[in-house]
Amino acid sequence: MFDAISFAGGGNRCYWQGGFYEAASERLDLAAPRMVAASAGAFACIYSLLGLGARVRALVYAGCGPQVKNFDFAAWREGKPLCPVGGLYRALIDEVIDGPALNRLRGITDLSVAVTRLPRYLPPLLGAAVGISAYQIEKRLFHPVHPRFGRALGFRQEFVRVRDMASPAALGDLLIASSCVPPFMPITNIGGVPAFDGGLVDNVPVAPLEAIEQAGGRTLVLLTRKYKHVPRIANRTYVQPSEPVRVKQFDVTDPAGMRAAYELGLKDGAAFARARAN
Repeated sequence: MFDAISFAGGGNRCYWQGGFYEAASERLDLAAPRMVAASAGAFACIYSLLGLGARVRALVYAGCGPQVKNFDFAAWREGKPLCPVGGLYRALIDEVIDGPALNRLRGITDLSVAVTRLPRYLPPLLGAAVGISAYQIEKRLFHPVHPRFGRALGFRQEFVRVRDMASPAALGDLLIASSCVPPFMPITNIGGVPAFDGGLVDNVPVAPLEAIEQAGGRTLVLLTRKYKHVPRIANRTYVQPSEPVRVKQFDVTDPAGMRAAYELGLKDGAAFARARAN
């Protein structure tokens, strides 16, 4: 049905994508030879393709809640990370993606994960702060699906193929790097160079789709925000939540919000499948 699918980033909002894909794939053939994803959308893409959504959600719902802090200053004073989400996310990835899972994933599709490379004139922490600020300002002022400020400042989006990952640990590093927004996620090297959240350039990665669309292929883009204006591009279908997904991106205290995002995705995915099947 589609020649390529893109999963946008969005932290906890990406549980909407998991629900959407799960419901839509019950009635539609969503197997695509090419996939691209950014940030938490990359993990949502992977567990959806592998059919591991239920296991992921069970682990997340059990591990998150009011017993966990988004900012743990006591731990920070002891030299531990300020934000527990990074460690929790890595533990989840390592629990779910083992060698057999990686091999199955390689056989299902050619997935590329977006990371951001900083301008050479900016050190890592300052560069990340500049990129995050530019992204947030543009989103709040102009609400674009595809922001431009990051590129204008010299930030560059790079796509790394999962089929090139030598081990589950290497894939885990890539997923952490693609979500790296300090202090929530640790800075991680990919190819020997620090890599940051793929969304700092464009939270909705579509560059690898363009050649496919120009050749007549059909693509699907799964957003995680609700936009007033969505681009109209030949051979490309954007799908967005039917209502705003209220859960915050890095909030580990709100499993109910994550569940609500997933359940909204189920509803929207079923509606999409019915519309496409008619």
